[in-house]
Amino acid sequence: MLTAHSVDQVRHAEAALMARLPDGELMQRAVAGLTSECVRLLGHVYGARVLVVAGSGDNGGDALYAAARLARRGAVVEAVLLDEARAHAGGLAALRAAGGRVSAAGQWRFAGTGAGADLVLDGVVGIGGHGGLRPAAAEVFEQIPADAVVVAVDLPSGIDADTGEVSGAAVHADVTVTFGTYKPGLLISPGAEHVGDLRFVDIGLAPYLEGAPALEALEPADVEALLPRPSAESNKYRRGVVGIAAGSPRYPGAAVLATGSALRSGVGAVRFVGEPEVCDGVLARYPEVLIGDGRVQAWVVGPGIGPDRADRVATALAADVPVLVDADGLAAIKPLDRPHPTLLTPHAGEASRLLGEPWTVQEIEAHRLAAVRELADRFGCAVLLKGSTTLIADPGRATVRVNRTGVPALATAGSGDVLSGLAGGLLAAGLHPLDAASAAAYLHGRAALDVLRAHPGRQLIAGDLVDALTAAPPAEPAAESH
Repeated sequence: MLTAHSVDQVRHAEAALMARLPDGELMQRAVAGLTSECVRLLGHVYGARVLVVAGSGDNGGDALYAAARLARRGAVVEAVLLDEARAHAGGLAALRAAGGRVSAAGQWRFAGTGAGADLVLDGVVGIGGHGGLRPAAAEVFEQIPADAVVVAVDLPSGIDADTGEVSGAAVHADVTVTFGTYKPGLLISPGAEHVGDLRFVDIGLAPYLEGAPALEALEPADVEALLPRPSAESNKYRRGVVGIAAGSPRYPGAAVLATGSALRSGVGAVRFVGEPEVCDGVLARYPEVLIGDGRVQAWVVGPGIGPDRADRVATALAADVPVLVDADGLAAIKPLDRPHPTLLTPHAGEASRLLGEPWTVQEIEAHRLAAVRELADRFGCAVLLKGSTTLIADPGRATVRVNRTGVPALATAGSGDVLSGLAGGLLAAGLHPLDAASAAAYLHGRAALDVLRAHPGRQLIAGDLVDALTAAPPAEPAAESH
């Protein structure tokens, strides 16, 4: 399980570790890892042009020390100091001793460096920063040419380390090198969209991190361990039967998509309930589906049913089995006091309607972590918030789950119906809503990645996802980096 910790947790862990180490040792561990990543990116260090944008404090110190190491290996290094009087003294001295040049932000212009830069180190502000870049820093980064590789030190300056919120100008990094533990803001949009390729440097912090992580993400082995596997004693009821109440004459495709993904979730059978013409369409595509009310271990209700079918939602919620409510079904949802597991799967627009003022769509997109926690606590059930970053929360649980396999191509009609059927099948197989939602989001994203890799340039459609879903152990997605 990949975990991310809050700024307070990191600060306390760093203090505990530094008390056991020689002065400056923890910083040098981070610097060694940062330098190694820079060398990997540059390929040939000798003669490479490196620009450091350094703020005050330890983040600027990390960047300056790493630049000094690169200068000693023959790189041509220039540092732009945003506040010369408060620059990290040790890092600045090391850079000057290694032959690096130093400029103040007020007098610096990119054209003055001559040939430009191969690599730019963002050492403006670390995990304690709040708000966007200050004007002097923003002006420097506006001058960076597009072909320079921008490396953020610990996290891109201008994003909130705890939430991923971006409230002003922020660095767009090509690579982010983070130390000790992941920070939530690196994994949650909009901040995650500034990170680029995420690299982790172990500095020995893990034993000193206390409390539950703020965020966690399933990795391939975690998903494989959660997926249902049939045994010699299995039958369709032991493997689980999921009921799908989806689709309508106006939206028949939602029924087909949710049913198809449910069939590929590992359950023993899928039971479909809907209008006769919708049932006919489902049977024409999937003749193995059971039609009509009957025994199920979980229900999926909502995709494509239309906005005025509160009766379907009420019937599902009255059953003594887990229920997933999505799409049109969410219009009938109010805070729940239900003894059986429940999972809601809204996108930002649906979440806004559920929460009401002041939670506009824009507010939810800007504050996704706070929004998903508010939804779970207010409605008393697990919530999967779809979008640029998929987040899953459980009421009262400190740690939120984040999915790391999502890609922009998933923003296509019917994609959510596929996710609902898949998660509902995992609920029927006995998974807790948090695990069912997390594993389904992972597999949903992985299926998209598989399609995009197999068909470069192809426009992804929801039916591709159904066809790409398999019961094979999940491979490491190409989009992830650890």
